[in-house]
Amino acid sequence: MNAEPQGLATESMVQDPAQFGQLRFLLVEDNPVDVELLERGLRRAGFDFTFAVVQTPEDFTRELRTTRPHVVLADYNLPHWRGMEALEILAREGLDIPLILVTGALGDMTAVDCIKQGATDYVLKGALTRLPIAIRRSLQEKSLRDQRQRAEEDLARKVEELARSNRDLEQFAYVASHDLQEPLRMVAAYTQLLAERYRGKLDENADKYIGYAVEGALRMQTLILDLLAFSRVGQSESGRKNSECNAAITNALANLRSAIEESGARVMHDQLPAVAVDPTQLVQLFQNLIGNAIKFRSKEEVPAIQVSAEKQDARWLFTVADNGIGISPEYGDRIFVIFQRLHTREEYSGNGVGLAICKKIIEHHGGKIWVESEPGCGATFHFTLPAIPANL
Repeated sequence: MNAEPQGLATESMVQDPAQFGQLRFLLVEDNPVDVELLERGLRRAGFDFTFAVVQTPEDFTRELRTTRPHVVLADYNLPHWRGMEALEILAREGLDIPLILVTGALGDMTAVDCIKQGATDYVLKGALTRLPIAIRRSLQEKSLRDQRQRAEEDLARKVEELARSNRDLEQFAYVASHDLQEPLRMVAAYTQLLAERYRGKLDENADKYIGYAVEGALRMQTLILDLLAFSRVGQSESGRKNSECNAAITNALANLRSAIEESGARVMHDQLPAVAVDPTQLVQLFQNLIGNAIKFRSKEEVPAIQVSAEKQDARWLFTVADNGIGISPEYGDRIFVIFQRLHTREEYSGNGVGLAICKKIIEHHGGKIWVESEPGCGATFHFTLPAIPANL
């Protein structure tokens, strides 16, 4: 033959046969002389092996189940069946075992077709010196496939474990926060009652201590509500539907009315699109980002927030830009981590949950969020959300 199909074994792939240990070969062959030649050639190449010889599909299937060979060496033509039919049996048995055709004659087109159907390689009986190379190559490829499959299975298992862990954590956060609300509500109510009834009737330290208790109880209530809001993101898929961003911003601004009036903030937005997002979470997303811009405003300027969007394939890229105090680039990732704060409570209120909720909402809907900012130069938040499919 003048050429062999691309990808077949070459002399450069020769390696020490001892690395494979003792091998089990299954020979599909009806000629005892050819069996002897194959055995002699493999011994001469340094392989340590055992082998079985079969001539019928029934014998082949039985040997597969009992010995589980490392490599199948099959003649292309036998009296009652063809070696390529062994591939069908391997597939039916769910086995990934290399099959090398060892044949007396095989045209180029037939050889290529056999490789396409799943044969690992083919070797002419008149050129058996190439058989060890083909075997080594097939074993190396099988080892790589096994490694890849184990890696994929390990990754899938870890992904499932992480998803289960996240579900358990979210459920725990929800249950714990929900169960904490009632006793904490009682603590807050009674400490406030103490503060009202006994203010000025005890010594100065007592008033201060009661004030600390009231402040701590109220802060804990806020923290629990934030934790509940965070844990609820992604718990239900039923709300994922067409949501108008213009309506969502209108609702968000209504919820922020007091903060807007107190700060004099100007919030402007373009005509925004509809997106495939839970409408309640969309309101929460805009409310948190706009509220964040108002909170971290500059003392020298009236807060100015601009919201815009542009289409990018099947997504919308949103931008929320402000003229606030800005963020150092080194904290660009940290601000999206729950309970992470860059300022003291005396400087700015909050528990470090708002941006973490934004990130969770966006990622739950298949998008991503990031910030571009410099201290004193405002902050520009970018995030992506899925567009409404054209067929809806």
